[in-house]
Amino acid sequence: MNPPRLTVRGIRARPVQVPMKLPLGTSAGTIRSAPLLLVDLETEEGVTGRSYLFCYFPAAAPAIATLLGEVERTVKGERVAPEELWEKLARRFKLIGVQGIVRMAMAGFDVACWDALAIAAEKPLVALLGGEPRSIPAYNSNGLGLMAPAAASDEAEKLLESGFRAVKLRLGNTTLEADLSALRAVRKRLPEEVKLMVDFNQALSPEEALKRGRAIDGEGVFWIEEPIRHDDYRGCAELARELATPVQIGENFSLPQAMAEALAAEACDYVMPDLERIGGVSGWRRAASLAEERGIPMSSHLFPETSAHLLAVTPTCHFLEYVDWTDAILAEPLAIVNGAALVPDRPGIGMIWDERAVKRYAMA
Repeated sequence: MNPPRLTVRGIRARPVQVPMKLPLGTSAGTIRSAPLLLVDLETEEGVTGRSYLFCYFPAAAPAIATLLGEVERTVKGERVAPEELWEKLARRFKLIGVQGIVRMAMAGFDVACWDALAIAAEKPLVALLGGEPRSIPAYNSNGLGLMAPAAASDEAEKLLESGFRAVKLRLGNTTLEADLSALRAVRKRLPEEVKLMVDFNQALSPEEALKRGRAIDGEGVFWIEEPIRHDDYRGCAELARELATPVQIGENFSLPQAMAEALAAEACDYVMPDLERIGGVSGWRRAASLAEERGIPMSSHLFPETSAHLLAVTPTCHFLEYVDWTDAILAEPLAIVNGAALVPDRPGIGMIWDERAVKRYAMA
């Protein structure tokens, strides 16, 4: 891999808030719109790399944008070499710590760097990383939050559009009985061959997770995601040992070091790193090596446009989590055909902003 030489000129960050077609009800609350921060890396050579961050709360967007200003001041005039720049920024932020929104800002910059390099090389990102564009199995993660069983089963059926053969249901109701009612209603409505993942969003205590996990065993669930606090690796390991249904964690791994700790503790059966938490493309590549060493199937969390490229070069590639939140602001959204994401053959990640839509959804 010999990427072209580029030089950092500046970073532009623009916050937008895009509506979700389906509200996402979780044990932590209901999300009806996605606050995103669009990141443009401008280079002296005229190439622009793009990425975006999911801010969770609108108030986080300006704070992350401010940190991206410090990233710009630190790397302006430097050669675009993502892994070297990550180390330089890690030294710059050492005293405050490469965590939280600092890590998010660095990850957004890292992804934009890789996008710029691939665009300059006139290759899709997957090709720059040594792979080829291909289709990646995906599950539909839009909507299907906490709701009444009848409504959940109706919505689950809608999620099979575009040929999806896997969907995710959020659980974590106040009682086991309510969870089982929703789960059974959805499972009954879906064709037998459709995989059904469930996500508790860290809602349960270890004791309750074991109780509900045992009740779920035998209900036709493909994996149980984040049943307890994300960093309770001992508790997760017990669940992974005791339950027949595979345990999935990873969206909250903070950099590859956390993933290494979880794997050493045998805390899960599957992993699903998140781009803005694992450390962008550079962090993902290290995480993929860890998963390969352990033979652990690796999926993605959010950011389907970039994650599709990365899963295509991940040795233990499992599933892409698909959400359509950026469709409203992209000139060419990620294509889903027969339940699989098609890695685009365009240069870079393949994301170009629809500037009229960006203006429409701009945050105040």
